[in-house]
Amino acid sequence: MKLKTRIAVIICKVSGALLRKMGRGGTNLPGKLALKIDKNILGELSQSVKVTVVTGTNGKTTTSRMIEQAFSDAGFRYFSNKSGANLLTGIIAVFAQYCSLSGKCRYTHALIECDEAAFRKASEFLPVECLVVNNIFRDQLDRYGEITHTLNAIREGITHIPDAVLCLNADCSLTASLAEKIPNRVVWFGVNVPIYTHAAHELSDAPYCIHCKTEYQYDYVTYGHLGGFHCPNCGYGRKTPSIAVTQILTAGADASDIVLDICGREYDVHVNLPGGYNIYNAAAAAAAAHVAGIDDETAVSALGQFECGFGRAEQFTLGKAQARMMLVKNPAGFNQVINLIAHDEGSYKLAFLLNDRFADGTDISWIWDVDFEALAEQQERFTQILVSGVRADDMALRLKYAGFRTDRLEVVREYETLLDRVGADETPAFLMPTYTAMFDLRNEISRHTDIKAFYE
Repeated sequence: MKLKTRIAVIICKVSGALLRKMGRGGTNLPGKLALKIDKNILGELSQSVKVTVVTGTNGKTTTSRMIEQAFSDAGFRYFSNKSGANLLTGIIAVFAQYCSLSGKCRYTHALIECDEAAFRKASEFLPVECLVVNNIFRDQLDRYGEITHTLNAIREGITHIPDAVLCLNADCSLTASLAEKIPNRVVWFGVNVPIYTHAAHELSDAPYCIHCKTEYQYDYVTYGHLGGFHCPNCGYGRKTPSIAVTQILTAGADASDIVLDICGREYDVHVNLPGGYNIYNAAAAAAAAHVAGIDDETAVSALGQFECGFGRAEQFTLGKAQARMMLVKNPAGFNQVINLIAHDEGSYKLAFLLNDRFADGTDISWIWDVDFEALAEQQERFTQILVSGVRADDMALRLKYAGFRTDRLEVVREYETLLDRVGADETPAFLMPTYTAMFDLRNEISRHTDIKAFYE
């Protein structure tokens, strides 16, 4: 190992340990310091590791936690960036953390969640054996630009890993196009049936054929632009997945039960999180486990046992109430949370927390493409409707125009006050924060509970 690589590892480890001791996490800055010393540090540290990468717009963290449970149950010696630090610097930091001072990795496998834009660069260094692409949706226009920019970033990254097996979502017309003109083996996953009887009204992020611009036709839609798509003009269409959800048995507020076909064998599967998007995440995780050589029974069992990532349907006891935190960051993801709430019949408190910091996306115009109207139609079910965050007033205005009565909308500036309101009685709550609001809210919750830090 080169001397500069060893120095970079030591600095990365020491700075990370100091930051964690200060309660700061140490997930990105150590990687930045290491990268200044050795531009090729990630390539050096990952040489002998079998790397699985998960990328795409929605579901990266949850899919990674599902795969991680399968890795653990299969007895793999692995590590992961479970803190969610998924940029190049965060990935460098986690590799350094799990290497010796000499730079030798003590683990056989790495499970890496990777930001879509960062994948272009990270793929130059990582020896990726399996790449999972969940989906591609419009997200943070100020950072990612048009949806084709995200698609092309992933496409470029794939050119760096010609030997990797790709696990691609057959139901996403954008993701599916990544399989064209590449040497990689592809394992398709998808959902063969509609998920919801009545889905939220959603604007499609990809209504027209990626090749000839003809409007797609659908045999069925699961959500957003996902489903049984085909182009009536050029014939581009959904591939038949080898990892496929063939039945939705139950879809509750806490979990889903499905039938999953894995290469011709069907399994009854309990997915330990609610929502149609987590049904997709489960199929993606099963595909990755299959590629990694994990037996189907172990993979299926893992889907019913994994722990959710922070903020991804995470549950807390707040005062007298049970609360579930659902991270929201773009129209497609928010509409899935709305579908989940709208298809339940219970009474709830709702809390919407909107920030506009860099990690959230400074352009908040996307909230006007979210189907809040579906909740407004049921607003008598909701005992409280709380609004908070840096852009609370903008969210309250959006909810007003969706049809919520203004006398029912309560803007709460302080998170401590918001949590007191949530916990005042036993009615359960859904907390829906954007990314930085999730961290702020979790920090406030940690003052009153024993939840783990986000980097643990």
